[in-house]
Amino acid sequence: MLEIILIVDFGSNFTQMIARKTRELKVYCEIYPYNKIPTNKNIKGIILSDSSYSIDDPNSPKPDFDQLFKADIPILAIGYSAQRLAQHLGGQIKKSATSKNVIANFGDIDPSNTLVQSIKLGSQVLSAGGSVILSIPDNNKIIMRTETSEIVGFQVNSRNIFGIQFHPVADQTADGVQLLENFVVSICQCRQDWTPSRFIHDSTKSLKDQLQDDKVVLGLSGGVDSSVAAMLLHKAIGKNLHCIFVDNGLLRKNEFASVLESYHDIGLNIKGVQAADRFYKALAGITDPEKKRKAIGHTFIEIFDDEAHKIKEVRWLGQGTIYPDIIESAPIPGSTATIKSHHNVGGLPNYMKLKIVEPLKNLFKDEIRRVGFELGLKPEILNRHPFPGPGLGVRVLGEITAERIKILQEADYIFIKKLKECGLYDKVWQALAILLPVQSVGVSNEKRTYENAIALRAVHSTDGMTAEWAHLPYDFLEKVSEEIIRNVKGINRVVYDISSKPPATIEWE
Repeated sequence: MLEIILIVDFGSNFTQMIARKTRELKVYCEIYPYNKIPTNKNIKGIILSDSSYSIDDPNSPKPDFDQLFKADIPILAIGYSAQRLAQHLGGQIKKSATSKNVIANFGDIDPSNTLVQSIKLGSQVLSAGGSVILSIPDNNKIIMRTETSEIVGFQVNSRNIFGIQFHPVADQTADGVQLLENFVVSICQCRQDWTPSRFIHDSTKSLKDQLQDDKVVLGLSGGVDSSVAAMLLHKAIGKNLHCIFVDNGLLRKNEFASVLESYHDIGLNIKGVQAADRFYKALAGITDPEKKRKAIGHTFIEIFDDEAHKIKEVRWLGQGTIYPDIIESAPIPGSTATIKSHHNVGGLPNYMKLKIVEPLKNLFKDEIRRVGFELGLKPEILNRHPFPGPGLGVRVLGEITAERIKILQEADYIFIKKLKECGLYDKVWQALAILLPVQSVGVSNEKRTYENAIALRAVHSTDGMTAEWAHLPYDFLEKVSEEIIRNVKGINRVVYDISSKPPATIEWE
């Protein structure tokens, strides 16, 4: 049975980072909201995450420590959870002068404690804000203090239960990953066997058991997620997988033909469906981003339903849902806030009789690429930048028309082509162009123009949960701007987005 580190989310931006870093240590983990903690898993340890709440907030979530202690499983409480733990033990807590996280340095470390093995005295940490721990009862042990003598680490009654008042996975914490490894490997004694080959082996067996001789229909997009999902399903059920690639009119320039061609050598059973007019009709007059996503998703489902009826006895719909899709769509109070809905999260309408199979739903994007590499997928597929399920529909701000999509396709094509020509494509995680719903005055051939603006965006990221804007060279941006304005009819202005996530998202809608 797969060993698991359980990460309990109280609504912190760091929760997903903890999960990613844990998996990078080749230890499997899953995130659950504080009010839905499972008991039917092989749990080797529990990490209680931080929270955006203050402990004196009457609506703040409260861990059930009595219940957690009964399980006799190692526990690591971080930030808000550590404050709650100290309070539960009878310690003194005081609201800090600021709610913001602050930089501090270790001034005292207990070198005999397993949690802090190989942690250097004086190393920097990002200390959690909100409240400070003034004291804990004598039968517990303080194992870390800052240079100003603040308590930032303690152990409960010589048990494998710890509280730390800093963020171990923050970039500002120098030895945080070492501490995390000490907890999950040395204290929880997890086997470091969460590897792509292990995932492929376990997933293939699980899919075979789940699907038996049933047929599955899967929507391919040409991107990493759906391609890896298809390869896993193909490995498990072979010819019973029926792939469909839909031209929704929201793809990049020439993408329909190039994607179909790229799958020729893989051996997948794939059918191309041209349905642009059907999507444009469904999107007519809609400007609200969420309504656009829902209209696109609903139309996809209708088309899949039509195509599925052409395949005898198909029972399942395969989807390339990934872990961040589920996390960002989670509406559960106290856990990570809903950022946006995803087209492949939320189930199917009643009239569609297919069950859903999601082979990648527990993986982050970087893990999916590693699995794809292990499966032998081509680099041009694995290294392709992420592309949203709704396609250019969420990159045309405002109403979607065939004319506006064509303008964006041409501008986007130039941007991506230039990135590849200049050796920059593989140096950024994602690059995109956005057609803005504004027009501005310009000059062309000594005449006044009043045309559209295009925004360019490029970011560095690992899995899309956080992102930093890419500092592309000015001369490169100048060339891209000149070529777009010169060659794309209807564009007279190009701007570059220098926002990071958070507070912005990567896509504009």
